Amino acid sequence: MRVRVPVTLAGSRLDQALAELLPEFSRARLQHWIRSGLVRVDARSLRPRDKLRGGELVVVCPESETDGVWRPEAMPLRVVFEDDWLLVVDKPAGLVVHPAAGNPDGTLVNALLYHAPELAGVPRAGVVHRLDKDTTGLLVVARNLQAHAFLAKQLAARRFLREYRAVVHGVLPAGGSVDAPLGRHSVDRKRMAVGVGGRTAVTHYRVEQRFRAHTLLRLRLETGRTHQIRVHMAHIRHPLVGDPVYGGRPRRPPQPTTTLIDALAGFRRQALHAARLGLTHPYTRETLVWEAPLPADIAALLAALAADADTHGPAG
Repeated sequence: MRVRVPVTLAGSRLDQALAELLPEFSRARLQHWIRSGLVRVDARSLRPRDKLRGGELVVVCPESETDGVWRPEAMPLRVVFEDDWLLVVDKPAGLVVHPAAGNPDGTLVNALLYHAPELAGVPRAGVVHRLDKDTTGLLVVARNLQAHAFLAKQLAARRFLREYRAVVHGVLPAGGSVDAPLGRHSVDRKRMAVGVGGRTAVTHYRVEQRFRAHTLLRLRLETGRTHQIRVHMAHIRHPLVGDPVYGGRPRRPPQPTTTLIDALAGFRRQALHAARLGLTHPYTRETLVWEAPLPADIAALLAALAADADTHGPAG
């Protein structure tokens, strides 16, 4: 990256000037690059506190920032959008996003590194937000450091559009919002829970379709905490169908059809799909929105619920 220091910044510290000229990067990261010799001012290395006179040419050569030795793997990847700055993928159920102790390979990141090797130099292989292993749908990946920094700030400022569709137990009379803080469960640290001392978490939902004992919801995240939708819906006593952690006992309407019994019994993941994603492009500054159709298993579940409702009459 090359930037010319304007005369209006004469007298400014190098790190301060770069923070203004390259706002997509944090000042701490810029200071680290300066101290590492990755920033040259008129072909010279300076310290973060050195003053500028204005008119200098600053060349920044960011270092690769890897999070471990993650191996590229040739795996199927559903690419919805791709350019030099972004990748948007439609993640299937059962696919872990990042490698970890129990899943060192076979993850979305392994597939991304094979598809776009440059992601090895971007924090967390460019993934700026996550989906649970068994949640399907849209996820954006930054292909370079500038894109990653820009998207991370956009996400922190709650400027992403993230809409989900979910099938929940119970019949909701209307839409609403859940504003309840989330934190780690006091006993089971793998679970999240609503409670005092948690981080602010807000989920908005509206009813899309009612069945006899279930509801299809369209949800929008205002914040993006771990397991947020799953915990919030369980908190208001409408857990997601199939959720193995927060779902509780499966519920069925009176005298369900055989097809519905089989559909509910066979649905063994949370019925949650990231259906719509919108953001501002880090280079063009365009507003982009993508949509992903429902996966086959949720579509089949909805068909069984609709057929049961037609047989017995819809709720209400």
